Amino acid sequence: MMLRAAGKRLLGAASGVTGGEAAPAPAVAAAGAARRGYHERVVDHYNNPRNVGSFDKDDADVGTGIVGAPACGDVMKLQIRVDEGSGKIVDARFKTFGCGSAIASSSVATEWVKGKQMEEVVAIKNTEIAKHLSLPPVKLHCSMLAEDAIKAAVKDYEAKKGKLAKADE
Repeated sequence: MMLRAAGKRLLGAASGVTGGEAAPAPAVAAAGAARRGYHERVVDHYNNPRNVGSFDKDDADVGTGIVGAPACGDVMKLQIRVDEGSGKIVDARFKTFGCGSAIASSSVATEWVKGKQMEEVVAIKNTEIAKHLSLPPVKLHCSMLAEDAIKAAVKDYEAKKGKLAKADE
């Protein structure tokens, strides 16, 4: 009961309502959105995610990285399709179960890896993704997941190539 009363006082103070009464819902929602607003890039990638979907994980030219953060429940699957001749990543897809920042980080990661050599994409750092999306410190784990997913997908692709090379010998 004390928590409920304290919450009402806090909500009332945030919206300018005094006397311990709760603020009207629209005023509370507006005050909350102003305090916790996401950067427009996060909102754009969340509302219009790029490269959603998946490839057949058994394809020889596909690398799959699946990573998760048990603390927050985010799970990210990022897949790359690599052109054998050039070694370039020609396409990328993702599926993410998580918050808007995790979805945005996945979407940005797939855009950034396309058209690049694998040596280039493993150099993509979570700090670059976080800076691009203007993620707050509490959401940095989302960009870390994206970096880990990229590296896991490359590692998976290279492991497949290693197995195929041994099979050909």
